[in-house]
Amino acid sequence: MSTSKEQAAISQVMAFLREWDQGNKTVRSRMLNEFLNRHKGKTCPELELEFAQVASLFLARLTAWIRLTYMFGTCLGLQLKALGVFLSASSNHRYLIEFLEVGGILTLLEILGQTQNKDEDKAEALHLLQMVSNPGRKYKELVCESYGVRAIAECLATSQNQRTQETAQMLLESLAHGNPKYQNQVYKGLIALLPCTSPKTQQLVLQTLRIVQDIVKVAYPSIVEPLLNSLKSLHLEVQHEALELISELKHYEVKPALLKGLVALLKPAKEGVQKYKILEDPEMTKMTESLPLFVQQAAAAKGVRMLAQGSEALSTELLHLRVVHHLLYAMGNQSHADAQRQASLALEHFVRSYPLVEEHVRVAMGQTLFQLFMSNAEILYMKMDGIQADILHSNTVNIAEALENQKSET
Repeated sequence: MSTSKEQAAISQVMAFLREWDQGNKTVRSRMLNEFLNRHKGKTCPELELEFAQVASLFLARLTAWIRLTYMFGTCLGLQLKALGVFLSASSNHRYLIEFLEVGGILTLLEILGQTQNKDEDKAEALHLLQMVSNPGRKYKELVCESYGVRAIAECLATSQNQRTQETAQMLLESLAHGNPKYQNQVYKGLIALLPCTSPKTQQLVLQTLRIVQDIVKVAYPSIVEPLLNSLKSLHLEVQHEALELISELKHYEVKPALLKGLVALLKPAKEGVQKYKILEDPEMTKMTESLPLFVQQAAAAKGVRMLAQGSEALSTELLHLRVVHHLLYAMGNQSHADAQRQASLALEHFVRSYPLVEEHVRVAMGQTLFQLFMSNAEILYMKMDGIQADILHSNTVNIAEALENQKSET
């Protein structure tokens, strides 16, 4: 470039920066839109060429304006998209370092915590944090050292926007990869999110936990209770992910607690606490409050069947936990058809696999009901009357004791 062309380019850039410095919100918004239209997708060398090798001067102004105004939401989405042009540019190491040096990570994390900011803007901030952490371990550690895991997790827990939820989930997963110093922190943060009320968030958290579990290699005992509680969800996609994670955890030290917990859920300690309200049907109130427990009961039976069918060793462990007694109890729950169906299907596996179980179940059910059960376990609940359901509900089958007796005799 000739000297005259260089001077012209520099003059043009200086005029641009002068207009920015003197411009109000309206002027700067127009300039940012023009910047995005002209420069989105450009590489670092291309940006430097456009800005006469001083693009950093505009980056500094842009980050300063964001820091001053993010709490008020002033053009925040536009500002973050413009910042993304720099952070996504190929060979952007220089821009990234400059952004980090002015506290860029903290600014983005603080944007996530501002309740007045739009979910769309938070999604953009999460996307930029992903760009910051992508280059490698050192940058992931910087995000985590700034209490990033907590801020991202809280954003995921409180957001109702699917894009924001999915971007937060992807960022947490990314922070667990290639980040041994903080991978356990990500894992704990995900466990803490399990009790959240959003079904979409629960689904994303369970999916991510399966991935992070394989990275961490150790299962924390604190995962058991919230994981089993997630089986209360009325959303099948959440139940599916929870059961898949339970299946993964059978290889870890929390397996005994999970098996014991699943069996216990087949026989809920309480069936909801009645809270009678004026002009409400007490029976309807009781059913509504019991529903999550019955849904959990059905999911637990499904989980028992899944584990037992996949491993003879697990089947034996479950038998010692008196799973047959608990499955018979669940089959007598005429308030929830799916709990009866899932329990019947799980029990069928044990009956067909162990002659001792078949013998005890035949006696507990009675010949007529047992024949119906063996002919089609899945629809047994449709053919069962109230007396038969009560018999199942009050069964005293103890296969664990029978197994011990059988062992001592041999």
